[in-house]
Amino acid sequence: MIYFITGGARSGKSSYSMKLAKQLSVNPVYVATARKWDGDFQKRIDRHKSERDASWTSLEEEKQLGHHDFTGKVVVVDCVTLWLTNYFVDTKNNIEISLNAIKEEVAKLKRQDATFIIISNEIGMGLHAESEIGRKFTDLQGWANQYIAQEADTVVFMVSGIAMTIKS
Repeated sequence: MIYFITGGARSGKSSYSMKLAKQLSVNPVYVATARKWDGDFQKRIDRHKSERDASWTSLEEEKQLGHHDFTGKVVVVDCVTLWLTNYFVDTKNNIEISLNAIKEEVAKLKRQDATFIIISNEIGMGLHAESEIGRKFTDLQGWANQYIAQEADTVVFMVSGIAMTIKS
């Protein structure tokens, strides 16, 4: 089962996803895909950690989520944007390789007997990126979101803290 939760920055995606995970499991798993780029990002990571109680199992995995066995678990993957960033940077901004890598990882997750709540950002709904690399990443994010939404059983779009189910 895949739930795909998408929306803009600060739209309530993480809060909604964590509440959903707690409804589905007393011991959910939180997978953080973030790299610790700088001190400011570390503060963001620390804030997210403080939002989870002891019932959560936390895992930090930048890219290879499909290598973990999540059988029987409810897993929040936070988030696709950071997950894609890791591939995009490591492939020297190669859209095709990055997109294929994400598709392979999602396919591996889908083969597991687990419930995944995958969080992503809709970055293409904002301002047009000023740089070529920004435009390339926006395209990559859009294509990855389309793929995951297609593979998902349920898709929820978050706006101002309100969840709108757009696929079920």
